[in-house]
Amino acid sequence: GIVLELLKEAMVSKLGDTKGFLIDGYPQELKDAEEFESKIGEPKLVLCLECSAETMSSRLLMRSQSSQNSENSETTEERIESYYRASNPLIAHYESKTQLCKVN
Repeated sequence: GIVLELLKEAMVSKLGDTKGFLIDGYPQELKDAEEFESKIGEPKLVLCLECSAETMSSRLLMRSQSSQNSENSETTEERIESYYRASNPLIAHYESKTQLCKVN
């Protein structure tokens, strides 16, 4: 709820000054998308940046090494699986309702 309210406030404050909005990383789950649509409206376009699980894993592990985080390959796999569990229904939702553009 808090993220959505902050987004709404920011969008409303710029309504006359813009042709549209690019929201990076939101929504992350289907329930967030449904709440966004009910309180703000349906997006006209949704971009989905796709990359392989292997690419995600290597990037997460590199980030972990550079930040001295204790993430390992098992933790990384769990994060990627969690991402797919959340994002696949979200992607299907936008494929059926709005213009979804997948970028590889």
